[in-house]
Amino acid sequence: MVVPSCENTVMEKFAHPDFMRGIVESQRGVTPDGTCVNGASQYINMFGYLAFDGKSYDGACSFFGAAEGKAPPLPNAVGWTICLVLGLLFALLTSFMVWVSNRGLQAEDQTGNNSEVFSTAGRTISAGLTAADVVSKWTWAATLLQSSNVAFAYGVSGPFWYAAGATIQVILFAVLAIEIKRKCPAIHTMLEVVHARWGTAGHLTFLFFGLMTNLIVTAMLILGGASVINALTGMNTYAANFMIPVPVMFYTAFGGLKGTYYASFTHTFVIYLALLIFMWKIYAGPSDLGSTDRVYDNLLCAAERAPVDGNKYGQFLTMNSKGGLMFGIINIVGNFGTVFVDQSYWQGAIACKPSATWKGYLLGGMAWFAIPFSMATALGLAGRALDLPLTVDEAGSGLVPPAVALHLMGRGGAFLVAFQLFLAVTSTANSEQLAVASLFSYDVFKRYISPNASGTTIIFVSRAAICGWAIFSGIIATILFEMGIGLGWVYQAMGNFIGCAVAPIVFALLWKDCSAMGAIAGAWTGLVAAIIAWCSTAATQNDGTVSVDTLGQLEPALAGNLASLLVSPFVCVAIS
Repeated sequence: MVVPSCENTVMEKFAHPDFMRGIVESQRGVTPDGTCVNGASQYINMFGYLAFDGKSYDGACSFFGAAEGKAPPLPNAVGWTICLVLGLLFALLTSFMVWVSNRGLQAEDQTGNNSEVFSTAGRTISAGLTAADVVSKWTWAATLLQSSNVAFAYGVSGPFWYAAGATIQVILFAVLAIEIKRKCPAIHTMLEVVHARWGTAGHLTFLFFGLMTNLIVTAMLILGGASVINALTGMNTYAANFMIPVPVMFYTAFGGLKGTYYASFTHTFVIYLALLIFMWKIYAGPSDLGSTDRVYDNLLCAAERAPVDGNKYGQFLTMNSKGGLMFGIINIVGNFGTVFVDQSYWQGAIACKPSATWKGYLLGGMAWFAIPFSMATALGLAGRALDLPLTVDEAGSGLVPPAVALHLMGRGGAFLVAFQLFLAVTSTANSEQLAVASLFSYDVFKRYISPNASGTTIIFVSRAAICGWAIFSGIIATILFEMGIGLGWVYQAMGNFIGCAVAPIVFALLWKDCSAMGAIAGAWTGLVAAIIAWCSTAATQNDGTVSVDTLGQLEPALAGNLASLLVSPFVCVAIS
């Protein structure tokens, strides 16, 4: 059996195979950042591709050239326009749609006057709108950026493990959504069920994990969005950390849950449209690639420069990938936490019509699969097929899609990917803001401060929480940025912190014999076990060094994620 490779499959297709053979041989193992000295490297683009402006990539130390003083491809004003001007325009559009929906309703039934409508949209959402909301809130910055990063790192296995590993949870959540309608159709938050079953101690425990989930998801949104907008426009990262969530808070505070549904529909439409443009450009349209054959051939040769450790024959074109499989497990474990412990998903289930619950989540899960899978197999693999001078740090910060879009489509492509990302970030951010508002208004303010609070007061507290969370999330993103923590690091680490809460929350609805002590002990023991496994594995593999870099490696993250998800139910069952 002849194993497909650059030498025996591709080389003779070139006009000058001997010359090409020499280029490939000279670039074996050469990386832009690994050979960079005094602002120049030994990197040469193996296929002779030039940048969108006709300049050569040869000798580059990175793609975006921050260390080399290279100017960003788009003016700084574009970053402010996307974040502030377009953000406010979409806020006005969404608020207008909410205002139109309020016309014809009695004053007491309108969004701004009725706390039930504000937080649950009257529990009348259809299956189609539920599916659009699921797709929207599950399309994070990581959906577009991290999926492409794992394709860039592991090849074709990365897109599959990202998309499949994050679809399972949404489809399984349909079971819990049905149970909500059967057993507790009048609740506002999942924590109301936890309090009814396990009292104040259980309620405070899972309030902590619920808010931590919202914080992790929001931080990933802002970190990914800010890094891309900074790379493409030069907009100050600290400013972007605040300008991304702030416009969202206006229409979320005005329209409540109904506003997030309208925003979900409009934002998701644009995200799919941009995705179709990128796929056409890479696999069919006029470009340096333009066909599946060219992408396939170039990926075979790309493996000569950077053979993938753990992949069969070091190739990008294989599902036999150790790194891809390990990422898949981390992805599955971590995303159980970000669905089952995230109030925004429970809020969506609560807002559905009873007949629409399972249909909306099943349809949404299947429709969402196409976004990360298509994005990663197009832009992620194209990053390798074009042999762009992307560094590991740039890829880890989510800059593979903007690099490919800039190369193939120039400044227009850079703007399109930045705008697509901004809509993905804001469409999830509004759901997270409202989820936090519901937790603060119903599970903190009404539960412990003012049990007899009126609907008007609940709406006021919710709006205050939305605004406060928008500012707080910007502060947290800035702190993480200063610590050198990026999107990829947070994505791999999230399961360590919240996976331990998955089993107890599921047991709250599905296992009547689960005790308060078992649920609480399971959650905290799982968290402690995850931190120990995470840090000890990092220390073992790195001569005792535990740092941001070593904790961001695959093996420590895998150990922590598995400990978090598996120790928790064991302790919970044993004690109960």
